[in-house]
Amino acid sequence: MPRKSRRAKSRSRTRLAEAAQRSPSLQGRTVPLQPELPSRPSSVSVKAPQEADGSIRRYGYVVAEVKRIGILAGAIVLTLIVLSFILG
Repeated sequence: MPRKSRRAKSRSRTRLAEAAQRSPSLQGRTVPLQPELPSRPSSVSVKAPQEADGSIRRYGYVVAEVKRIGILAGAIVLTLIVLSFILG
């Protein structure tokens, strides 16, 4: 399932900011716009280019979709092979 669109994220951020301005209990706090990612161990020194890092986060759901498509395609091919032996 795809993630939120940029427009939906923008609306959600706007609502959070407006709610923070209206609520007196939240005025001293900052509202995080993006969740904190766990830090990597310091022994790992491999750095991805900036462009690749952003696209990995943005299109991370594609990997799961490709796996699902591969499994479905494999099942269909296997079914066709079995049917060719049974009916052939």
